[in-house]
Amino acid sequence: MTSIVMKAKLEERLEKANRSFSFDHEKDRLTVREGGKLVTLSLPQVIARFEEEGEEAIQKVIYYVNEGLHASLSKPDLKASLEAVYPVIRSSSFPKETKTGEKFLVREHTAETSIYFVIDQEKAYHFITEKMLQDAGISADALAEKALAHLASLPVSYHQDRVSENDFYFVRMNDGYDASRILNEPFLAEMRAKLTGEMIVAVPHADVLILADIQNETGFDVMAHMAMQFFAEGVVPITTLPFVYNDGKLEPIFIMAKNRPKE
Repeated sequence: MTSIVMKAKLEERLEKANRSFSFDHEKDRLTVREGGKLVTLSLPQVIARFEEEGEEAIQKVIYYVNEGLHASLSKPDLKASLEAVYPVIRSSSFPKETKTGEKFLVREHTAETSIYFVIDQEKAYHFITEKMLQDAGISADALAEKALAHLASLPVSYHQDRVSENDFYFVRMNDGYDASRILNEPFLAEMRAKLTGEMIVAVPHADVLILADIQNETGFDVMAHMAMQFFAEGVVPITTLPFVYNDGKLEPIFIMAKNRPKE
């Protein structure tokens, strides 16, 4: 399917009063605007998901756009929503402020990733800004502590695959916080104790966390290709670079042509 065909399909399904579309031919991106808010879609990524999942992929994208715009247009009360705050992982290149110039509450994570904080609104989430924090009279540390505690309370299960003696674990709970579970330190420590080889972690997009027990060079190569493939398919891509996990720390690695990691 071409980008033009996908563009037409999405516009038809997303059409609504007070909603407009713009298409960036150079970057192959479709932007949906409503009430001063916007959501931008990478058409090659949408097409890749469509070729793999069919109509279900389109339905997911439609849901993502509609709920994302709804959450952006709503104005939740942070003080009244403290039991629904969570951290989310995003790329370090993700916007640091709203379109109106309000700065998001952001914390450093790695060179590739940043931590944002959101109010869970069941079908979508609302990104927390520094102004919202000030208006509610809450400190950033207090909010971060509560958000991380809520994340740690979420259930975690995974699907396991083995390739050439290397084990790969995929966390896909489909609750909006799959990649964010990289912030669940007790879970990472538990996995580190379980694994016998090099522990590699990847967050190629927001809806998956991949952990690997690497035993040989083939494992590094598989992880590198997997991270790139998932990154290309994600609605909210994060990073193609995997991380080595040791002593409670995450370090990005580059996997070179001969399959060996170089920090």
